Amino acid sequence: MHIHMLPLYSIQSKEVIRERERARYTPRVLPAGLTSSWQQYMLKRQYEDFVHTVAQVSEMVYDERTAASVPGVHYEFPGGYHQDFGPERFKLTECLFEQTLGAPHLVCAAASACDADARSALWGAVVACGGVACTGGWMERLGKELAARAPSSHRLKTSAPPAHSERRFAAWIGGSILASIGSFQQMWISSQEYDEGGKGQLERKCP
Repeated sequence: MHIHMLPLYSIQSKEVIRERERARYTPRVLPAGLTSSWQQYMLKRQYEDFVHTVAQVSEMVYDERTAASVPGVHYEFPGGYHQDFGPERFKLTECLFEQTLGAPHLVCAAASACDADARSALWGAVVACGGVACTGGWMERLGKELAARAPSSHRLKTSAPPAHSERRFAAWIGGSILASIGSFQQMWISSQEYDEGGKGQLERKCP
């Protein structure tokens, strides 16, 4: 595999090549003054595009034979290299469901760490958001894994914003709405207040 990940803006031109052939492209002469942080940001966006286009979460624990039976996804990188991605696109996401560090385990651990009286409400309002939640098959697999782990005494309900943009930035959108509410400003805690009172300040201002 001859993949050299580059941001789209850095390519002046590229040649048409056969699948899996080494990329042949002409780099663009970049203007002076481009900051490294901006270049890293654009490179990160390219990685995100690859993941959101190619990666897929398996309906159950990864099995190479089952994954191989699913049609692959073709992807072309900015430099011109292109290929079909098959079972590896399912294997890429399997780490998200590891027994001890995966998302289902973290959800269970978070719910268990809360007061017993609040756990039923938490299990009934599991909301997935962020970039990973945009991955195909994520919600279905997460729901199955949590259903197998959730206490039988609690009703499980999982949901996510329908639009990918809302799902990806849900935490920011929710935070901006909360911060715009006038009554919420009375609950703000400065760093000085927290240094003086610790988490007790939270109980005082947010009873």
